[in-house]
Amino acid sequence: MPIVLTLDVMLARRKMRSRELAERVGITEANLSLLKSGKVRGVRFDTLSRICNILDCQPGDLLRYEPGTETGTDPDGAEAES
Repeated sequence: MPIVLTLDVMLARRKMRSRELAERVGITEANLSLLKSGKVRGVRFDTLSRICNILDCQPGDLLRYEPGTETGTDPDGAEAES
């Protein structure tokens, strides 16, 4: 996926553990782990907002676009036909 989450970098900068962030945001550690690893298809804006508030950062500090990292999709994001 061309969107890369850099939540682990921001946690390290803020010297905060995943467990603490999960508790303060109100999500499970398992869901936060999936988010950190990029194994989610989306994130709710209210969750992103709480993360940014707690980590005192902007969404752009947590998300990065890397073109060309997605395979099997057309430019609109639809699955390519085989």
